[in-house]
Amino acid sequence: MSFDKLGLSKKVLAAVEASGYNEPTPIQEKAIPHIMEHRDVLGIAQTGTGKTASFTLPMLSMLEKGRARARMPRSLILEPTRELAAQVEENFVKYGQNHKLSVALLIGGVSFDDQLKKLDRGVDVLIATPGRLLDHYERGKLLLTGVDILVIDEADRMLDMGFIPDIERVCKLLPFTRQTLFFSATMPPEIEGLASKFLHNPVEVAVAKSATTSDTITQRAVSCGGKDYEKREALRNLIDAASELQNAIIFCNRKRDVATLWRSLEQHGYSCGALHGDMDQRNRTTMLNNFRDGKIDLLVASDVAARGLDIPNVSHVFNFDVPINAEDYVHRIGRTGRAGREGMTYMLVTRGDKKGFDAIEKLIGQAIAWQDESMEFKARTGKGGKTNKEDEGSSSSTANNKRPKREKTKTTSSSERRNKKTTPKNIEIKNEAGTTATKKQKSKKPGLSKRPALIAFADEDHVPAFLLREPR
Repeated sequence: MSFDKLGLSKKVLAAVEASGYNEPTPIQEKAIPHIMEHRDVLGIAQTGTGKTASFTLPMLSMLEKGRARARMPRSLILEPTRELAAQVEENFVKYGQNHKLSVALLIGGVSFDDQLKKLDRGVDVLIATPGRLLDHYERGKLLLTGVDILVIDEADRMLDMGFIPDIERVCKLLPFTRQTLFFSATMPPEIEGLASKFLHNPVEVAVAKSATTSDTITQRAVSCGGKDYEKREALRNLIDAASELQNAIIFCNRKRDVATLWRSLEQHGYSCGALHGDMDQRNRTTMLNNFRDGKIDLLVASDVAARGLDIPNVSHVFNFDVPINAEDYVHRIGRTGRAGREGMTYMLVTRGDKKGFDAIEKLIGQAIAWQDESMEFKARTGKGGKTNKEDEGSSSSTANNKRPKREKTKTTSSSERRNKKTTPKNIEIKNEAGTTATKKQKSKKPGLSKRPALIAFADEDHVPAFLLREPR
């Protein structure tokens, strides 16, 4: 099937032909006709299969008629990261070369004044991240009552990364009669349930099983030590041994690891750069352009680069860390092997990565081959550090080496000894009248002593016997 059978306008078809594309991808072929019919669409496809053009091309066709008003955009596209928002803007500029539509980008790290100038002139297509969009709305600089088309790209990421309250708030500000489009590479059941809140009688378009990887990507797991210096050494060995390596993206889980690994590779003479969320927008854009233009060969990045990077000639992807979320693995390796090209990916695995590694294999539905020797993972431990599975021979050795029971002996407890010492005794004391009186002696606390009381007697007959004894 060709693009001219999808119902697109002549201007859009001319731009697509000028870009060198003749046939639509499966997701484009199935999604574009439903979008042109103004239906809500839930699109699921592998990364790198042309999802962005699936909503870009029909939106350009539908927005040809009409005119934007100041601070009232006609369409809205929400993106999880700045890089992906900039990528979508490039697609609109590329395919909208025959149109006079205005496109504005609302992302963090850019001056508010420059963005307000574009909003004041009127915007046909507004591409934004949720945080910056709400900032403009709260300042009274933006109205969303004129939005006819809402696109939530990377829907699983938008709904799973803490954007749920922002997305719900934005949807309440939009007209009820809007058209809503969801596109993502992965769509877990719980996230799909949340997506149903924003879609009205949607058409689900899935060209591949959710969270599957492309057949053009070769995946390998590499066992290594758990120390940071051991992992860095293993990564350098992989880079040196990789054949036909043109450029590569190296993914880390934490921002500080990105900076550490970047400095380490530079010290060893590699041409590399860094990209993470704490960098300002100018440095992030410069680093991406340097990588895209071939000025640097290696890009050390966090998951901020796992989505939105459309660099066709990325030959290798290295996972320095096993992803915390299994779905991130699909997006990471999707940076290579795009548009039918061949790609190679490696993932460094330590003994403590069993849980994450098993989750990835379960998600993608296939086993990842090991580069050399497979990793012997640590046994899972229960309470007190005891393993759930007994080691070989441990049960027999435990049975043969039981300690003999000690014979019980009659012992006196500390409380009994204390009571025995402190039990008051009755003593007989004769008074002056000659009668005998019984007096209870006060108990003495252990370790304390009192001076004996002095007793005066009236005559010699009542003197105690021990006082009348002659000294030895």
